[in-house]
Amino acid sequence: MATSIVMPQMGYDMQEGTVVRWYKQEGDVVARGEVIADIETDKATVEFEAYTSGVLRKIVVDTGIAIPVGQLIAVITDPDEPLPDHIETAIPATSRSDIPKSAGNAAVQPAAPPIVAPAGEVRASPIARRLAKEMGIDLVVVTGSGPGGRIVEQDILSYQEQTPLVPQAETVALDPALASENVDLSRMRQTIAKVTSDSKRDAPHFYVTSDVDMTKAMELRRDVNDSVSAESRVSVNDMVIKATSIALKRQPKFNAFFRGDRLQMNPSINMGIAIAQEAGLIVPGISACESKSLLEIATASRDLIARANNGTLRNEEYSGTTFSISNLGMFDVDSFVAIIFPPHAAVLAVGKVKEQAVARDGQLVVAQMMKATVSVDHRVADGAEAAQFLVEIKNLLENPVSLLLE
Repeated sequence: MATSIVMPQMGYDMQEGTVVRWYKQEGDVVARGEVIADIETDKATVEFEAYTSGVLRKIVVDTGIAIPVGQLIAVITDPDEPLPDHIETAIPATSRSDIPKSAGNAAVQPAAPPIVAPAGEVRASPIARRLAKEMGIDLVVVTGSGPGGRIVEQDILSYQEQTPLVPQAETVALDPALASENVDLSRMRQTIAKVTSDSKRDAPHFYVTSDVDMTKAMELRRDVNDSVSAESRVSVNDMVIKATSIALKRQPKFNAFFRGDRLQMNPSINMGIAIAQEAGLIVPGISACESKSLLEIATASRDLIARANNGTLRNEEYSGTTFSISNLGMFDVDSFVAIIFPPHAAVLAVGKVKEQAVARDGQLVVAQMMKATVSVDHRVADGAEAAQFLVEIKNLLENPVSLLLE
């Protein structure tokens, strides 16, 4: 049976993606789960796996072209099955309820009529709209070259080149010392701006902070690392991930998504790790942390960071997280608050572990201390619940043997 492969939605805010590399050619045999392409989103380049087996009968989209989510990019058929006489050239994501956002596979349908925008509406990509606004170009006068007449970035650039500049009635001389420079935002920075703005606007944030005594945890980490290979060495962040995973099992509300009139309870704890890159921040995840040991989390974390930096993340690692942790300790930061990554219910922010004088049993002693702050969506939980959740993490880290037992 012929299966259409469409541009997947890798993250709730993704609107379009670009195929930057095809690993298969037309006529090649494809196995389910095999990587067939690299897809560039606003934040990362992600490996795209086939969701069915067969033969890559048709590549519809060339590399380097921005394609809306849900639009056809390729067709996979059975080995002896020819390409159907009629295949869809565009599948609007909003009109195909049978296409899973993360999977992107559905039976090929007869060719749909051309996409026609409703009266008064101009179809344009987000980048094209931004450029038009910056250049003062009315989208109504631009001819779109994309699917169904959709205006894309190149259409705006071409229109600008072909349109002569209108001289200004008056030119005001500016002091060169006061002149400012405009720097275009990268696609990643634009996406980060939108995601964080949407999160702060839609989710009522509140914050709870606690001091965590990491003295025993640092001693345990040293003992563990003295006994394992370099590939399995445990970081402070790995211990925080493990403690948070245990706390989330005990208080699953913080691993849920707010869905209007209900909470979507997620059975698996997929821990997102904030990774700073030159172009901006990404939050890929380690899946099924509830069933991973501390050493397994350490190995998975090291592998995830390496592949995030060389651009070989998998789709589910980029789009399937349920909770996230941001650690700025390596940047010599003591304490900060993080913005919740939608649609998560909360995010944990941790600073560096440092020696600090603390009072203990009436005596002043030196301990290894770390500040932790949880940002919580008030629609999901209240202050007392957030405090209990953070104290759960604190107790686990201050009694770190428990990290080896679950």
